[in-house]
Amino acid sequence: MTTQLFLASTLYGTATLAAALDSGCFSPAGRRILVVTNNAAVPETTPSLDRQAGFERLRDRFDEVVSWNEAIAPFHPGGWSPRRDDVPLWERYLRLLWRLGDDDVELAVESIQVDPALGFCRIFPDAPVTVYADGLMSYGPTRTRIDPLVGTRIGRLLHLDLVPGLRPVLLTEFGVPARTVPADAFVKVLGELAGAATAVPEVPDGPALLLGQYLSALDIFSPEEEEELHLRMVRGAVALGHRTVVFAPHPSAPPRWSRALEQEGERLGVTVTVLGAPVLAEVLYQRLRPALVAGCFSTGLLTASRLFGLPVARTGTDLLLRRLAPYENSNRVPVTIVDALLPDLADREAVREQRRGTDAEELGELVRAVAYAMQPKILAALRPQAERYLAAHRDARTLRYFRRRRLTSLALPGGVPPQLAFVPRTAAVRRVARRARALRRGRGR
Repeated sequence: MTTQLFLASTLYGTATLAAALDSGCFSPAGRRILVVTNNAAVPETTPSLDRQAGFERLRDRFDEVVSWNEAIAPFHPGGWSPRRDDVPLWERYLRLLWRLGDDDVELAVESIQVDPALGFCRIFPDAPVTVYADGLMSYGPTRTRIDPLVGTRIGRLLHLDLVPGLRPVLLTEFGVPARTVPADAFVKVLGELAGAATAVPEVPDGPALLLGQYLSALDIFSPEEEEELHLRMVRGAVALGHRTVVFAPHPSAPPRWSRALEQEGERLGVTVTVLGAPVLAEVLYQRLRPALVAGCFSTGLLTASRLFGLPVARTGTDLLLRRLAPYENSNRVPVTIVDALLPDLADREAVREQRRGTDAEELGELVRAVAYAMQPKILAALRPQAERYLAAHRDARTLRYFRRRRLTSLALPGGVPPQLAFVPRTAAVRRVARRARALRRGRGR
C-alpha cells in the first residue's frame, strides 16, 4: 500500500494542498496523512494550523492529522535535522508512530531548502518528493544548494499560477518540471474557508484593505520604519478617496502599531479598522470585497489581482530593494516581481487604470537575470540569459534590481563603469583587483 505524507505549516499551504488533491494532482493512495508543523519561534504560544478557524473545512481531504512537533520533541522544527547515522532509527520510529508499516511512502513538502522539510525528506530516503509552493518564492532560485540525494528525488513543483506566463526558477537546477494547481480549485477551497471565518469585521462594502508585514522582525526595517510604512499605506489609500480602511496586521506585529494606525485615521477623518485576529487575506477578499488591496510585497497582492480581479497597489518596495541583504536574500525575487508588475500606491492614474509595469516576457527575463545574480553557482546555465538582458537594459529602472558591486564581481554588464569597460575580464585582472583591495584595507587598519 502507498501512504502519502503531506507536510504543512500554514492554513494557506494546506488550502493549496486541498486544491491540488481536489483537482487530481496527486495519484490515488491507501492513506493520506497531514503532518502539521508549527515553525513559530515559540510554538507553545502560537496555535498550529489544525487549531485555526477554517481548518475543519479542509480536514476531510486527509485520513489522519499528526503533529511533527510532537514527533520530534523536544527539538524545534526549524532548527533540527537528523544526523546521517541516525536516519534509519528515525525512519523506523516514525513508521511505528504513524503505523506506516512497510508501506511505500510519498512525500509532499514546502520550502524544501530548509528544515523541517529537508530533515523530513532525509528521514525517508527512498520516498519520491513533490514540492508545493504557496507564494511568489517559487519564481525565485533555490536559496541553498540541496543535497543531490534529496534533489534528485523531487519529481515536480506544484504552484499557483499567480503571474501568468512567468515560469518558476525554483529547483530548475535539478530539471524539476513545474505544474500549476488549477486556480478555480483553489478559489473553491478558499470559499470554504471564507464560510468558516468568524473574525471578519462588519464594515461598509468596498473598503481599502491594507496588508501588513513584519519586516522589522527580519532586521530589514526598524520598527519605526515599518510603522511609517503602514501609516503611508493609510495616507495613500485616503489620497485615492477611500473613507473606510481595514488593516490586516502580521500575526506577530506589536499591538502599538494598531493604535498608531487608528490615530492616523482619526487625524485624516476616516475610519481605520485593525483586525484583532489573524485571517487569511483571501478570506477577506471574499467577505469584504475591497475596492483596493495595498501592501508592500505580500503574495496576497497577486492572489487579489489574479484570482479575485481586485485592484491592487504596492508601496515601500524601493526602500526594500535597497535594504535586502545579503543580495541572495530569498525575498528578493518576490519584491522584484511586485515592484516591476504592480502600480505604485502614490501614482493615482496607474492605480486607477491598474497599469502594469512590464509584460510577462520581459518580467521573465528580469527574474531570471536577478535569479542568476543571486545564485550564480546553482544557476550557472542562466548566465547567457542574464548577460543578454543586462546588455539590453542598462537604464536606471532596471539596474535598481541589481547592485553594481554584485554585477562587477560576476563580470556582468552594468557592473564596470563605461570608462573602464576596456579592461579585460580575466582571472589575472581579478586577482590584481583583489590584491589591491586587500592592501587598501590593510592601510585602513
